[in-house]
Amino acid sequence: MKEMPNVLWLEEIKKEDIISVGGKGASLGEMASIGLPVPKAFVVTAQAFRRFLVETGIEEALFRRLERLDVDDNGALESVSRDVQDLVLSVEMPDHIRQEITDAYTRMGADGTVVAVRSSATAEDLPDASFAGQQETFLNILGEGDLLDAVQRCWASLYGARAIYYRAKQGFDDRSVNIAVVVQELIRSEKSGVMFTSHPVTGEPLTIVEGSWGLGEAVVSGSVSPDNYVFDLRSERVVDRLIAEKEIMIVPEGEHGTKIVDLSGEQRTAPVLSDAEVARLATLGKIAEDHYGVPQDVEWAIVGDDVFILQSRPITTIKRPEIPRGGAEPAEKSKGTLGVVLVEGQGASPGVASGRVAIVRDVKDTSAVKDGDILVTKMTNPDMVPAMRRVSAIVTDEGGMTCHAAIVSRELGTPAVVGTKKATKILKDGQIITVDGEKGLIYEGAVEAPAAAAPAGATAAVAAAPVITGTLVKVNVSLPEAAQRAAATGADGVGLLRIEHLILGLAKTPGWYIEHGAEEEFIGELYNGIKIVLDAFPGKPVWVRTLDAPTDEFRNMEGGEGEPVEHNPMLGWRGIRRDLRTPDQFRLQVEAFKRLWAAGYDNLGVMFPMVNHPDEFAKARAMMKEWGVDVENATLGVMIEVPSSAILVEDFIRAGIRFASFGTNDLIQYTLAIDRNNEHVADMYQPKHPAVLRLIDYAINVCREHDVECSICGQAGSDPDMVTWLVGHGINSVSANIDAVPRIREAVARKERQILLDAARRNA
Repeated sequence: MKEMPNVLWLEEIKKEDIISVGGKGASLGEMASIGLPVPKAFVVTAQAFRRFLVETGIEEALFRRLERLDVDDNGALESVSRDVQDLVLSVEMPDHIRQEITDAYTRMGADGTVVAVRSSATAEDLPDASFAGQQETFLNILGEGDLLDAVQRCWASLYGARAIYYRAKQGFDDRSVNIAVVVQELIRSEKSGVMFTSHPVTGEPLTIVEGSWGLGEAVVSGSVSPDNYVFDLRSERVVDRLIAEKEIMIVPEGEHGTKIVDLSGEQRTAPVLSDAEVARLATLGKIAEDHYGVPQDVEWAIVGDDVFILQSRPITTIKRPEIPRGGAEPAEKSKGTLGVVLVEGQGASPGVASGRVAIVRDVKDTSAVKDGDILVTKMTNPDMVPAMRRVSAIVTDEGGMTCHAAIVSRELGTPAVVGTKKATKILKDGQIITVDGEKGLIYEGAVEAPAAAAPAGATAAVAAAPVITGTLVKVNVSLPEAAQRAAATGADGVGLLRIEHLILGLAKTPGWYIEHGAEEEFIGELYNGIKIVLDAFPGKPVWVRTLDAPTDEFRNMEGGEGEPVEHNPMLGWRGIRRDLRTPDQFRLQVEAFKRLWAAGYDNLGVMFPMVNHPDEFAKARAMMKEWGVDVENATLGVMIEVPSSAILVEDFIRAGIRFASFGTNDLIQYTLAIDRNNEHVADMYQPKHPAVLRLIDYAINVCREHDVECSICGQAGSDPDMVTWLVGHGINSVSANIDAVPRIREAVARKERQILLDAARRNA
């Protein structure tokens, strides 16, 4: 049996390896596989970290210190954090792990390579929560000794106070979150920064690039207010630019660490990027967005003529569909709309809030910040997150759209204005102000935004009507923590709730719970996780997919020691085929469903994955009936992700399915015999291949003939063009990623209006 190694090279990694290499590592591996210019790197896996905890004998002592910790007690949080980090740093790294790391480092360069050592938590950068900045990064590391020390310090940083606090508030159990470490060649960037492939607040398809001189740490930390460029890929031109005054840059220092350098007067006001460089970055960003299927937050660096992509993660903060028309000139700020403007900056998180100014010059000052205050500081850092959760708005002197304050504010839904340059000097402690996080203005006193004026001739103001569609627009959910955010989109239900994320988060296989007599614990975890999502969507359908974890994911969990080693796990023992052969595992899932139905959640539907013959559905249905499920009234359906299930859809209907949903990610690769993660054939992966569309069209028509709901929950359901085609071919519902719901609803409504208009014209 092959165990997950302690070290993996980027070339060996794909995004499905997130449980072993974390979000950052998985993203780098995925980007390298599609040909983006990623510096060479290897990852010290999460399994190496776990082996370190176990083999040094500190695992149980560590987790005992974290149990029953009240993270809102700052004193206790800081004390426990120090103790646990000291424990991790106090023991020697096992010899075999040390040797594998140094061997990999030697392979990077014969004379020793300068590297960046970055933490990559295995719950990091999920679609609904960004863990960025919660663990340590060490730059300009040279030599085996400093590298090993940096790796161990990254491990220890998993238990920093801010990381423990953030995990607790996001609902992650400390035992279920591991840490990998990315060791990557350090790019001595002449210029660097961040780009959003779509607007990070509105979702408008404009690429926003922020850049400054030196290493990107200056931009990410908010130490400098960067240049800001807006590039419209449709017109292929820079449509807006703001050249900031950049006072400093961060550069490598000697053979270890970094230093801050003051910029010359000429450099401070010089543009960092040419239009050609902005266009090149935007093109690379578009490649990443197209590959992942969702807008990306990308870190980049430039040395001479060479462009490097250092990191890419999903944008987790897009809020709303109403956006200005791309390419239009930016509107002038409406100074004085709400009163006297005291200071202005860049609107980083929308909303208007009033409150008392609380100036924070040091993290120690955050203890004085009260609920509803407005936090005013030079720049926030991760240690300030507890205070940032309490305030009604945030204002900073430094930073841009990608700084810590901006990212956290958008995730919290808190209005924020960044890059004011002088807020901490002009505003006074205790002063009452109003912050407009959209316009970037701070007003004197507590003022309210006036109601929007009615159009000329109107007798009364009329609220904008919600977009109503005949085709249901649902949402995909992976974790219970995302349920409220998913519900806030106004989605018509959940078209896909993946329970394997609940199970993988437990770090133990279902078989482990069965073997150790802990079935009730497993059922309870499943019940509670699904219930959170059901509660967020009262009266709306929630389709829960039964377990679909490949063997390679189980193999790295406790209880997964006996998992088979499969050459291609995606084609192997997964989905319904596994449940039917391990009835005890299936029974635990069914027991959770039974209890939810008994509790009155009749909006719960159960969806079986990887079925390729109606007999599989019939057998699963019979097993559920044997275990006490009223299968005649239960909402049971199947995923159509294997060509045979599309071809035999009428036989599935005769077998009793109530709905069918296309899993296009698998349907495409199984129809075309294309491994979408294989760089040699990735360009042949075509969601709109005629054979794929013909299978989908056939299944939709058969389902409509028999009045069975037909839906889609694969990545194609988040593509407006594909959804437009699906609506035109009669699909009943679509299910999109959380951030895509507004634009998918608009695409559906537009196509439905076109269908009605065409019908009216034919009948005229």
